[in-house]
Amino acid sequence: MISNKNNTDLMEKIVSLAKRRGFIFPSSEIYGGFGSGYDYGPLGVELKNNIKKEWWREMIQIHDNIVGLDSSILMNPKVWEASGHLTAGFADFLVECKKCHKRFKGDEIKDKCPECGGSLTSPKKFNLMMKTFAGPVEEESSLVYLRAETTQGIYVNFKNVLNSMRLKIPFGIAQIGKAFRNEINPKNFIYRTREFEQMEMEWFCHPKEAPRYFEFWKEERMKWYQNLGIKKENLRIKEIPKEDLPHYAKQGADLEYKFPFGWGELEAIHNRGDWDLSNHSKHSGQDLGYLDPDTGKKYYPYIVETSAGVDRSVLAFLSEAYSEVKGGRTQTTKSTKEIEILLSLHKRLAPIKVAVLPLVRNKKELTQKAKEIYQDLKRHLRCQYDEVGSIGRRYRRQDEIGTLFAVTVDFETLEKNDVTVRDRDTMKQVRVPIVELLDFIKQKLED
Repeated sequence: MISNKNNTDLMEKIVSLAKRRGFIFPSSEIYGGFGSGYDYGPLGVELKNNIKKEWWREMIQIHDNIVGLDSSILMNPKVWEASGHLTAGFADFLVECKKCHKRFKGDEIKDKCPECGGSLTSPKKFNLMMKTFAGPVEEESSLVYLRAETTQGIYVNFKNVLNSMRLKIPFGIAQIGKAFRNEINPKNFIYRTREFEQMEMEWFCHPKEAPRYFEFWKEERMKWYQNLGIKKENLRIKEIPKEDLPHYAKQGADLEYKFPFGWGELEAIHNRGDWDLSNHSKHSGQDLGYLDPDTGKKYYPYIVETSAGVDRSVLAFLSEAYSEVKGGRTQTTKSTKEIEILLSLHKRLAPIKVAVLPLVRNKKELTQKAKEIYQDLKRHLRCQYDEVGSIGRRYRRQDEIGTLFAVTVDFETLEKNDVTVRDRDTMKQVRVPIVELLDFIKQKLED
């Protein structure tokens, strides 16, 4: 097996596989594309939804005292003034090449243009908020912003959630949703884009407890990725020095993954102190303090935030799962030099759980039986039916998209009413009675 981490062109291979097999397409491709925009195809949306489902299950179902929220993308512009996105330097430094006029982030480039070697302009601040207008007239009074993060919707709903759910400190509010940033230099496929999706959880606690919860959530988030198949050696926690912390944070750390292009942030964990609630209280005139029912004392809760990128998680799980097998895994391989692709996605993330394959397509009794089995299974599991090509080539196609089990309907099926079930990872094949097939697969998925 060829290791995915030793291939310098791994990113190109993942991009190619993503398009070829229906995971991710370039946005607006028939019109020449749209910079940094990507569309999730039939398998990509399944993978993405499975990641979000697992995160939601972890936060809302497994952990105590965390509830969900889905706040609006468009908000009162005063929210962004209070949060500092408009007034406290939510900006990148922009430099432009004087020769080719290409623009770059100032913190990622030094003396010369990396494209043509030309000299650069002095760095200028460039605000990352995306603007639009609400209403029929495009004027200053109708100016609004596409949210740059989901978390502000949580803060402005703090009291609503607290009172309606009768919660006590400590508790968390979790949210998954789209965010937008006018990035100067989007790059690395879906790693850095202007439109992206976040999975954020804000944990409200007593100020004295915040440092302990900061450590707790670092460990919890690291375990989540490992439990879904990412190797420990490909993850690390990078503590942020005090001088490099955002203005709102008292402690900060980046959970990084070893992407094909190198180490990059996968998730951020911050102890944000009481900056958010106190600032929104000041700007809105609404008291967002918390009255402790046990002590009678009032204070602004500290917030420990976990902020993960859905799209970055998709890229990390694809990178981790991708491998190449030299000489092949199926009998259709004609050369020892031929390479077969295997996508070993975790069973809870795999877009397709089961493929149903008739041994040959020109035997009506086989295809009819296979379709009956497929119709029964798909009511319970995400399945795919495939009868095109040799059985070996169909195995290969399923291996490329990470399908866990391949159910083959053959001539023995017609006699004994059982099927062959092939395991993606071990390639072992066992005969299973059709009446026991669903329970057999469900048990495998739960093990």
